[in-house]
Amino acid sequence: MSYPDMRPRRLRRNAAMRRLVEETRVAPAELVLPMFVKEGLTEPRPVASLPGVVQHSRDSLRKAAVEAVQAGVGGIMLFGVPAARDETGSGGLDPNGILNVAIRDVVAEIGDSTVVMSDLCLDEFTSHGHCGLLTPGGEVDNDRTLAAYAEMAVAQAAAGVGVVGPSGMMDGQVGVVRRALDAAGHHDVAILAYAAKYASAFYGPFRDAVESTLEGDRRSYQQSPANLRESLREVELDVAEGADMVMVKPALPYLDVVAAVRDRVEVPVAAYQVSGEYAMVEAAAANGWLDRDRVMLETLTSIRRAGAQIILTYWAVEAARLLRAGY
Repeated sequence: MSYPDMRPRRLRRNAAMRRLVEETRVAPAELVLPMFVKEGLTEPRPVASLPGVVQHSRDSLRKAAVEAVQAGVGGIMLFGVPAARDETGSGGLDPNGILNVAIRDVVAEIGDSTVVMSDLCLDEFTSHGHCGLLTPGGEVDNDRTLAAYAEMAVAQAAAGVGVVGPSGMMDGQVGVVRRALDAAGHHDVAILAYAAKYASAFYGPFRDAVESTLEGDRRSYQQSPANLRESLREVELDVAEGADMVMVKPALPYLDVVAAVRDRVEVPVAAYQVSGEYAMVEAAAANGWLDRDRVMLETLTSIRRAGAQIILTYWAVEAARLLRAGY
């Protein structure tokens, strides 16, 4: 019995052929850049554990937002770092708090040139570092926290944000935020739900970036890294409550979750390539152990291949430039 000469390598023989048959492509418009703005800064301040990432001043934030637009990124996710914090995270609700001021600054600078998003959580604003209000016994009070999230969402929408990202993993947060936005007339503000957010050890450098004051851990409200079915339940609840998009966080250690979520829902799926993922590659590249640019794009491609059509990454601007240059 004879067989045809099977040579799959025919489709890999040169760059043009490989481009022609490429199954997964990452586009700059699918990338979202997380950005930190710290109250009171007059110039950007580097984050030691995130090489190349800074805490912005208001002026440098505006300039960096323009650079992101010019690179072609699809969105910007803003995080605020206040000068002072309290037990209730009141700075996050204050219309003149640093995050809401930053939203107004960026929207005034770039308009609708890219999607302006904001983190909707209290952890950067509370003195104890938790994502919600605490009971007298020190537990996170889910329902009192929801009321704060509703007020925070309306403040961010009034500042001009296009997408709010409730990230605290409180039960019912998406529904409460949607009702609050609609009641205030902000029907067009979308919700990117942090639907599958794991209690991960990969968040360490992020906590440096926001100067976290966390006491204890967040395992009572973020998900166990061991669980997948629980994530699917969380995702389905968020979609039922009105989420316009859902997100898995972190990304690379949870590609199976990204793929399962993509198969389960019809709304856009995002994944957050978190600070620890970024920092590992940067550290290895600094030691000459990895080709930084190739690994950067390979990780993004793997996240895209798993099913995320939106990727939050600290490499968004650099990756967008490489992609546009045909790297």
